[in-house]
Amino acid sequence: MSGDLDLTVARKVLEAQPFSVLLGARLTAFDGEGATLELDIRDDLRQQHGFVHGGVLSYAADNAITFAAGAAVGAQVVTAGFTIDYLRPAQGDLLRARARIVRAGRTRVVCRCDLSTVDAEGAETPCAVAQGTVSVLEDQNSA
Repeated sequence: MSGDLDLTVARKVLEAQPFSVLLGARLTAFDGEGATLELDIRDDLRQQHGFVHGGVLSYAADNAITFAAGAAVGAQVVTAGFTIDYLRPAQGDLLRARARIVRAGRTRVVCRCDLSTVDAEGAETPCAVAQGTVSVLEDQNSA
């Protein structure tokens, strides 16, 4: 983990994101290995067939990937790009996005994210996988 980042600080960063607050996202894990983001599946997050909307899955992957990268290199990071593959329709009570660092360089971090849904009994079902690249921002004080 880089700098003074820990789960408490990371949660404050998440709480400062209005869109994350709107979705009700929460960080349940954050360490040198990566980050886990969860959100309750609500009816207003579903598409017309009753599955969790792909945009919600993409949000969860994007944010989990960026937090995982931040755990490795610090808070000054932004997503450079990511891809997502939907494995099956997302149904359940909870969406869980677990992102892990594949490689952390000086200016870029590559992460993988496994997304799953969790039902009322606690059974986890994979629904998507994503891989992303995160850019480390230049130190604004040295520019």
